[in-house]
Amino acid sequence: MGAQKKSGARVSEEADELVRVPLQAILLADSFTTKFRPITLERPKVLLPLVNVPMINYTLTWLESAGVEEVFVFCCSHSKQVINYLHNSDWLSQPNFTVSTIESQNSVSAGDALRVVYERNVIHGDFVLISGDTVSNMSLTQALLEHKERKKKDSNAVMTMVIKRSKPNPAIHQSRLGTDELFMAIDPNTKQLLYYEDRADQSKGTLHLDKSLLVDNPSLSLHHDKQDCYIDICSPEVLSLFTDNFDYQHLRRHFVKGLLLDDIMGYKIFVHEIHSDYAARIDNFRSYDTVSKDIIHRWTYPLVPDVMNFGNSVTKLERQGIYRASEISQSQSAVIGPCTVIGSGTKIGNNTKISNSVIGEGCKIGSNVIIEGCYIWDNISIEDGCKLQHAIVCDGVIIKSGAVLEPGVILSFKVVVGPEFVVPPYSKVSLFQQPIEEDSDEELEYADSTSVIGSQMETSDVEIASQVLETHFSPASELGMGGAGHVWLTCEGGHEEEWRHSVAPIPKDKILEAIKIMEDDLELTHDDSFFPPSGELKPNSNDSDDDDHEDSRDDSYYFEKEVEATFLRAVHENIQESHLILEINSLKLSYNKLTADCAGAVFYAMMKYALDTPHSSADSLLQNVQVVFTKWKKVLTSYLTDIDEQIEIILKFEEMCSESAKEYATLFTRILHYFYNEDVVEEDAILSWEDEKKDADEADKVFVKQAQHLIQWLKEASEEDDDDQE
Repeated sequence: MGAQKKSGARVSEEADELVRVPLQAILLADSFTTKFRPITLERPKVLLPLVNVPMINYTLTWLESAGVEEVFVFCCSHSKQVINYLHNSDWLSQPNFTVSTIESQNSVSAGDALRVVYERNVIHGDFVLISGDTVSNMSLTQALLEHKERKKKDSNAVMTMVIKRSKPNPAIHQSRLGTDELFMAIDPNTKQLLYYEDRADQSKGTLHLDKSLLVDNPSLSLHHDKQDCYIDICSPEVLSLFTDNFDYQHLRRHFVKGLLLDDIMGYKIFVHEIHSDYAARIDNFRSYDTVSKDIIHRWTYPLVPDVMNFGNSVTKLERQGIYRASEISQSQSAVIGPCTVIGSGTKIGNNTKISNSVIGEGCKIGSNVIIEGCYIWDNISIEDGCKLQHAIVCDGVIIKSGAVLEPGVILSFKVVVGPEFVVPPYSKVSLFQQPIEEDSDEELEYADSTSVIGSQMETSDVEIASQVLETHFSPASELGMGGAGHVWLTCEGGHEEEWRHSVAPIPKDKILEAIKIMEDDLELTHDDSFFPPSGELKPNSNDSDDDDHEDSRDDSYYFEKEVEATFLRAVHENIQESHLILEINSLKLSYNKLTADCAGAVFYAMMKYALDTPHSSADSLLQNVQVVFTKWKKVLTSYLTDIDEQIEIILKFEEMCSESAKEYATLFTRILHYFYNEDVVEEDAILSWEDEKKDADEADKVFVKQAQHLIQWLKEASEEDDDDQE
């Protein structure tokens, strides 16, 4: 007995020792892909400004707030720039938060990086694995607890991946982050990941699962509505697995899929799904644009511009989502539109209009300039009469008078655009000439150190620019008279693929084309064997009907949320009504919803936006409703094809007044009367709604009674019309 007590005490002491191990993290700084290539040739993506703050600050701020005590920043390509930045920042002197760098010039993949970390023997317990281009505000507490509890019960549970619901656009099989549709199979009971495919064959519309997967797992959920957040909680065994298998290079394509297919070792990966928290990785220009807008719209709070004040500048939030730093010189005739960030020291000339854009520090913007949906970095000169739409402009660029940047353009560092020159859509321009041989995405998944140009990048931007100008440019430039820069050829497939990964909105013709193809495919496959887009496969049981209802309710919730997000984006980016209708129609097909469902979701989004718009009284709230419906009524009425849809929005309005938007309750009759006057709902719809409520409980008749005066007036008017006809 004594020996047993001693052994138990030792186990307890060991457990206490494990608790005291600080939570560590590995941050992969050089996570490159070809989508960022024209920019990352000259600066590591981890340091690219995201809403005027380098990306790495978002990742480090989150790790510190999430309870991580020690971070190892792994650098390869551009390592000197990353290390110098960290040394010049405050990150290396934070109390209770240690940031160290690990440098390796020979690593060309994430697998190589983790092998180097393993050799350094610096990881002593469970750790967080994350790339430096990830933005999140999630709490790690629950995910860590789940990981540790699973590890106690099963030593083979070596990794927990963070995922989030994010339904891809059904027409183009692409998420809002610009990534391809992701397929996962998850055990709904244990949350074990059983299948992972990020390169499915979309052309055939089929998914191939091994028979053993269905035989060995009594319950299986198939999903293509999940987003991989690229935040992993790992056991120390993960590092040794990379060391034991040199075929593991890519974190997902090789390591995750390798473990899922390995029946011998038996290692397991699990998932932790977040809901209200935010997490996203930026690995192409569309995700750069999406996450930037999410930050401006404050989905990432507290990681927002007015809170994350780095350096001496202080940014203040104003109405309509305008963020303005100190020491800005702005002409009185200049117009700054909603959802715009202006950096310190920037000067803006007469009659210039800027909207839905991020302007960096020390920029000089002339008169009569139009900037819409752009990312203008630091120390940029834009002369009079220029027009920029949905473009990225890097540090030190000069755009001369009258020049035009078409949607999707990217100007890399210190490029010069000549006067009146029009840069074509989706052009990528760099001072460097395009390499003759392009590396593959897989080769660039972690680093770019093998390229010739990559080895030159440790010099300063000024030295690089002067070297390039001396060796590459002739008086006649590809960018007009006095211009400087090389226009890179588009990737394989030409402009047909450029729109997928651009900061520019998806072209209307592309959505129309994709929806037409999808509708044709649905007609061909519409039979009893057609599976729902995402759901659970399990043996027959008496509870299946209940599960179907639960899934339906869940889908309805997410459908409304996606319609609301789509509507808000249309408002903030001034998207055309016809384009918005196309996007909602694609969601309708994706979720298999009726026209009435669309009507209710669009109505909710419009009313919620009116409610969220600042107002001081009931009258000003009513005025907000009128402003919103004046601009966007066509979108709603396109789904009000008959009385049933009109009744649906009245019922939705009732529900809002009773639950989520009680501020509307006292205005119910006035707003309903306004809808009638504006031909949003007809007389028959209001009278039919009243008729449906006759046998309802008294609690459900509150708004019918409130609207009795309006209803009685409609009935009398109807009777008078009948008498006149007789």
